[in-house]
Amino acid sequence: MSKAEAECTPYTSDNGSVEVEKEKNGSADTSLSQTTFDFTPNQEPATTIDSPVPINAFEDNTNVPKMNLLQLFIFFFVEFGLMAWGGPVAQIARIKERLVVKRRWITVARFNRVYAVYQMLPGPEAAEICMFFGCLVGGRLGGLVAGLGFILPGFLAMLLLSYLYTIVGLDNVYFNASFRALQPVVAAMVLKAVFKIGEHAFVSNKTKKFNHVLFILAILSALQSALRINYFITLGVFGIFYSMWARGWRWAAGVVMFLNYVGYALYVVFKGVPSPTALALGIATVPDMPHLLALGLVAGSLSFGGAYTAIPFVQAEAVVLGGWLAKQTFLDGIALGNIIPAPLVIFATFVGFQGGNVYGGLGHAFAGSVLMTLGMFFPCFLFTIAGHSLLERICRNETLASFFDGITGSVVGIIAITAMDITKASIVQLPKPNIALGSAGLITLAARNTLSAVIFVLSFSLLNSVRHQYISILLVVVAAIAGQFLFIDN
Repeated sequence: MSKAEAECTPYTSDNGSVEVEKEKNGSADTSLSQTTFDFTPNQEPATTIDSPVPINAFEDNTNVPKMNLLQLFIFFFVEFGLMAWGGPVAQIARIKERLVVKRRWITVARFNRVYAVYQMLPGPEAAEICMFFGCLVGGRLGGLVAGLGFILPGFLAMLLLSYLYTIVGLDNVYFNASFRALQPVVAAMVLKAVFKIGEHAFVSNKTKKFNHVLFILAILSALQSALRINYFITLGVFGIFYSMWARGWRWAAGVVMFLNYVGYALYVVFKGVPSPTALALGIATVPDMPHLLALGLVAGSLSFGGAYTAIPFVQAEAVVLGGWLAKQTFLDGIALGNIIPAPLVIFATFVGFQGGNVYGGLGHAFAGSVLMTLGMFFPCFLFTIAGHSLLERICRNETLASFFDGITGSVVGIIAITAMDITKASIVQLPKPNIALGSAGLITLAARNTLSAVIFVLSFSLLNSVRHQYISILLVVVAAIAGQFLFIDN
């Protein structure tokens, strides 16, 4: 049996039954309607957290319980889907605490290795880890069921919020007041993510030390993003450049970079030609259903490191190139993604809803949200369930590791430019077109912009000084309430 098959083989206990952890009074409760499930095998754990790691610690599945697919779905839906508050750090910490530390399905050493590998994949790591554990219990179908259980609560919540957002209307005074205060909070979160991702993005996979070349690539990618050079071109070229540079082929790396800027010069000459991304996706001012599915697929395939790496691409296609989504509306979707139990990439549901609504009204809006969500999550489902052992071999490949290093460093620069753009849009809001404001109106607008700047500074300071896992949710809730007092005229 191969390693991948071993990891996807469900464990059957000696008596073929599912043991449920007993309450303190000694009675067993097998109801699936409880908030907390505790499926524990009937034998003692093969190892403890503090004991030496056995030789087969990375392949031992003897502590993995047996569940049918319905039990598996309910378990991950209740334990992790409904409790996916606080972003990826809180989500992964909960998974580790419940399944590794408490139930000891696998060893801590094995969990750490799995987490390291999945950080290299596109998509939210928490969803991928849930799929990994589902694969251990019920094979590849179990991985699919566990992933759906984790994602479904957030998807339903975002679908409902997208609908309410649309029917309430952007002209509602109270609605706008809350989101006017939320937008600078979201901008602060995106800017904070630049520093967070940069903490490990500039560390070479080979030397494990700070690499100045990767830092320079981030600066160059920021420049190319500011010049509107295509997202695909920047990532591909810089990934190839660094893989050659790391192998000592400096002359070949120089040729790649030279051709990159020669290509940009040609683009300037023939700048009337649409970008390759726009041609590939067919993005237009009115997106149809296949375009939304394609946008989700491409964004999901590029979401290395989580949602923040997908934000620049979706914004470029929906806001900049397509022009069918206002920048402030895009920020509102990210804000909604921060107040529900879900991975942040669930903002794709909101974007798909808005795109479908632009195309054909509310009926198409629901279809668009489903299609773009499927596209966003399909790559992580595909890569995770395809085989963990294959992923490990890929990550150990020196050439591919250097290629991913180059991409990761480049992404930081792209996110940095996006963060600046989002920050400007969240703070500086101009009068509506064709509406002339008097002196009093201009003073009010300037005062509101100043308030937005203060909210941004305070939020960014708190995000960097407070280490609580739910700080993002608290900021969003407080901002939504404060907006009712700060941005409504008495």
